[in-house]
Amino acid sequence: MSDHPQIGRRQALKFLAGAPLLPLGSLSMASMLSACGGGSTAAEVAPAVSFVSASFSSMAAPSLANAAAMATTTVGSTLSVTMSDKSVKDYKLAYQPFFITGDMVADGAGGKVLAGAYYDINNKAIMDNSVVGKERQIFSDSPDGTSLLSVANPTVAGIKGKAVFAVVQFEYTTRNLSGADMYGQLPSPIAVLTLDQDQTTGKLSLVKYHNVDTSKVHGLWITCGSSLSPWGTHLSSEEYEPDAPFASTDAQFKAYSKNTFGSETAANPYHYGHLPEVTVNPDGTGSIKKHYCMGRISHELVQVMPDNRTVLMGDDATNSGLFMFVADTEKDLSAGTLYVAKIGAGFSIDPAAAGAKLTWINLGHATSAEIENMANTLKPSDIMAVSKTDPLDASYTKIFTGGKANWIKVMPGMEKAAAFLETHRYAYLAGGSMGFTKMEGTTVNIKDKVAYSALQNMVDSMVKGNAKGWNEQSGIALDKALVAGGVMAHSLGGAQSDTKGAAIKSEWVPMQTKALLVGEDIAADALGNLANPDKIGNPDNLKFSEKLRTLFIGEDSGYHVNNFLWAYNIDTKVLSRLMSMPSGGEATGLHVVDDLNGWTYIMSNFQHPGDWSSSLHSKVQATLDPLVRANYKDRFGAAVGYLTADATSLKLSKG
Repeated sequence: MSDHPQIGRRQALKFLAGAPLLPLGSLSMASMLSACGGGSTAAEVAPAVSFVSASFSSMAAPSLANAAAMATTTVGSTLSVTMSDKSVKDYKLAYQPFFITGDMVADGAGGKVLAGAYYDINNKAIMDNSVVGKERQIFSDSPDGTSLLSVANPTVAGIKGKAVFAVVQFEYTTRNLSGADMYGQLPSPIAVLTLDQDQTTGKLSLVKYHNVDTSKVHGLWITCGSSLSPWGTHLSSEEYEPDAPFASTDAQFKAYSKNTFGSETAANPYHYGHLPEVTVNPDGTGSIKKHYCMGRISHELVQVMPDNRTVLMGDDATNSGLFMFVADTEKDLSAGTLYVAKIGAGFSIDPAAAGAKLTWINLGHATSAEIENMANTLKPSDIMAVSKTDPLDASYTKIFTGGKANWIKVMPGMEKAAAFLETHRYAYLAGGSMGFTKMEGTTVNIKDKVAYSALQNMVDSMVKGNAKGWNEQSGIALDKALVAGGVMAHSLGGAQSDTKGAAIKSEWVPMQTKALLVGEDIAADALGNLANPDKIGNPDNLKFSEKLRTLFIGEDSGYHVNNFLWAYNIDTKVLSRLMSMPSGGEATGLHVVDDLNGWTYIMSNFQHPGDWSSSLHSKVQATLDPLVRANYKDRFGAAVGYLTADATSLKLSKG
C-alpha cells in the first residue's frame, strides 16, 4: 500500500470525491480531514488525484475450524482503490444489516411495525395459528430483491443527513411454526425503507418502514429478484407463474388464494406472473402497478437498457426462454412488443467457444390495459386447449413446458391472449428456443454493450436426449449436465430485424450468446460441497458496476454448503469471494449503486438460513443448526442490509 507522506485538506477532498467510497461506519469525514492537517502544505497545490481502478481481494471459504463463521454473514475481503498518482487505498469490508425479519422496526410515526410481515388483500395481518399458544403474525424468512434510490424533495421527518430509500420485497416464507411447508402460499409483502444517510460516513440508518398496499394489483406472487429502472422505480418480479389451466386443482395456488382472499377459488391465476413496478413517494410510502404486456413468464429480474425502452428478462423455469420487451415510449413499460430468442448453431457452455447467434421472434404488441382486461375476463379454456397426455388429435401440437410434455391448441382469434397470458407455451409454439433451465438474474455492461444472464443450473431441458424437457428446436444440446451452472454473456447491438424481417427498434438487442463463467461439479468434499467452492455455484443475482468494472454474482446453491457473493472483474478476469451467507441460506437482494450522494453501495440480503439438505449439509448440520437458530430467530429470520467498510481501514496519511 502506497501513501504520500503528507496530504492537505483540499487534496484529501479531491481524493474522496474521485474514488468510489463505501460507507465508513462511525468514521467521520471531519476526523479524516483533521488527521490530514488543516494548514497549507505543498500538497495544497498538487495536481488533482483521480480514480483509476478497483479490485477486490478474495476471502477464504469458512470451515468448521470456525463454525461460527459458517452460521452467519462472514466478510473477509478488501476493496483496493488505485488512484492516478499510483497510490492505493484499501477498504476492509463488513456487513451491516438494517434488520432481521421479525424485528419490530420504526414506522416513522412513533410506533413500531413487524419487518417482513404478511397481510391479506384487505391489509389485515395474516396469522400463524399452527401451534396453540404461540399464535403470531407470519413474517418472511426470505427477503429478496432490493433497490436503493433517492427521490426529489423527500418529506420524511427525523432525517439528520439526507433521506434515501430502499424498496425490499419478500419472496416467501419457508415454513410455519409447526414446520409445515409454506412456499408460495402467501401474498408476497413489499416494503419501502426510509434511510438516513450520514453525509460524513455514508452510513445508512433505518428511520421508517412502510408496507406497500398491493391490494389494487391483486397481491403479489413469489417476488424474487429485482432491479432499479433508469428512471428510479423498483422493478419487481413474479416467478413460477401459476399454471392457469390446472390452477383449480393446484394445492399451492388454492392455499395462496385462501390466505390472500379468504377463499380457495377467489384468486385468478392470470393476475400473476407479471412485472410489478413500485414508485417511491417523497413521504416514504410507495405505490405499485403491474405491467401485463411483458409476458407472463417466470420473471426473475429484468434489466432495462440505457435507451429506457429495451428490457431483457430472466425466466427462472425449466424450458425457459430469453425474452426481450421493447417499450413504445421511453420510461413507460405499459405498452410495447414482446420477443423471444431463437438460438443459432454453436451454443456452448465452454467459455473458450465462439458462441451462438441470437435472432428474435416477434410474439406480438400489446398494452398492459388490454392484457389486464383479457386476464379479468378470459378463462384458460377460452385461450388454449392444453392436455398433459397425447389427445391423438392432429390439431394439437406437442410442446414442452416445466420439463414436461404438453399438447396444445390455440383457440381461434386468441393468439394475442396466448402470447401474453400463456407465454411459455405460445413462445414454444412460435419457434422460440425454450430450452434453458432456471435463467435467473440479468444485468448490463453499458460501456462494452454486453448483457449477462445467470443460469442457476444447466440440466434437464438443456441436456441432449433428457426426458425432462429437452427439445431439438431449442438449439441447446449439452452432452452432460452442469448442476453448478454459469453466467452467459450476450453482445448487444442495433440494426436488427425479427425473424419475419421487421425492424427491431432498439440499439440494445442481444445478437450473440457465449459462456462467461461456469461452475464445476465435484464429488462431496470434506464439508460436503458438491460444487467447487472456489468457483461460482448456482449463480442467481447479477449486478454490474460501471465504475468498478465488476460483475457481482450472488448464489442460490444447493451445491455449496455456504452460498457466496462474488466479484468478477471483467478486465482482469479475477474472481473474488466477498462474502459468505449463513449455511443453508441463499444470497439475495443484490444491488450495486455506484454513486448515491457520493457513496458506493453494495446491497445484499439472504434467505432461509439453516434450510438443510441431507445431500449437502449432512457433514455440518449437527454443528451449525444450533448456531443458526440462535442467530436468526430459530431459523425464522433473515437479514436485509449492505456491505460497508471497516471504520479503521481508511488511512490518508502516515504516522
